[in-house]
Amino acid sequence: MDHKDLDVWKKGMDLVEAIYAFTKGFPDEERYGLTSQMRRASISIPSNIAEGSARKGDKELIQFINIAIGSVSELETQYLIAVRLTFANKNENLEHLLSEVKKLLLGYRNYLKRK
Repeated sequence: MDHKDLDVWKKGMDLVEAIYAFTKGFPDEERYGLTSQMRRASISIPSNIAEGSARKGDKELIQFINIAIGSVSELETQYLIAVRLTFANKNENLEHLLSEVKKLLLGYRNYLKRK
């Protein structure tokens, strides 16, 4: 299956867009700090799904899915830091999307392990 057909990849792409919009208003001095980190972590999620899907087998794909799970966990923490530092207000839609992507990744990994 092409990675672009996977719901988890599509939601990951939605998350990238949401993070770019969320970080747009961060202070200029955070351009190379939290803004950059959050954007890179979000990009890592669909990128690792795509790279893992292009590999030979499920074992390699699972490894890349695990990396994507790590990236979404990192991104959740960075989101909470941004809110604590008052760079942005809480965003329930973004929180829901983070949770949804994490659940989809975990579900996809479990599916691959049972195959």
